[in-house]
Amino acid sequence: MKNTVRRWFCCLLLISTIAPIRLASAQGYVKLNLPYALIGIVNPSVEFAVSPHSTLQTDVVISPWKSFNGHHMTYGILMGEYRRYFRAHNDGWYLGANLGMMAFDMSKPYLEDWKIKFENRYCKGYGMMIGLCVGYEYRFRERWLLDVFLGWAFMSSFYNGYSMNGEIDLHPHRPVDPVHPDPFNGSSEWYPNKIGLSIGYRIFQPKATSR
Repeated sequence: MKNTVRRWFCCLLLISTIAPIRLASAQGYVKLNLPYALIGIVNPSVEFAVSPHSTLQTDVVISPWKSFNGHHMTYGILMGEYRRYFRAHNDGWYLGANLGMMAFDMSKPYLEDWKIKFENRYCKGYGMMIGLCVGYEYRFRERWLLDVFLGWAFMSSFYNGYSMNGEIDLHPHRPVDPVHPDPFNGSSEWYPNKIGLSIGYRIFQPKATSR
């Protein structure tokens, strides 16, 4: 399993690194997620046009919080996304499909009475995700735009669980308990994997070609 995860990560990292280089002649934007920035989470992204109606985007999300309201909240995400615009690239509504990898040291969030709460424990591990998103981009200046988006993904995680005092949980909850104590656990669920309002600045503009 670990080798499979490493291969997925290397492939995604290679695509995320090569794509911007190969698309340097296409129109491209660098962006920053403003709501995340307000709470100290770094979420830059780069988006390049690949056709009149589609783009590729690379996202990086880094939460440096060792403790957030008494809970662990350190994690990192690398994500690649394909977007299809209904009107034209970087203009109006779009649908997207994404694939990502993550590593985390965090307390698991859950929804109760329409409020986000956190488990009174934390987990260290890694995972993969695949999901869809919907969004809208609005260009308000020659080189500036706003990107509003919401994404939902199927996430598979593999981790060890700990109590808040750092003691490892040798008996994590499972449908079928193992014969011997084992701290390694895994879970799969649907979660929002991206949400926000990003401001973007155009860094590349393709030159007009003469005929």
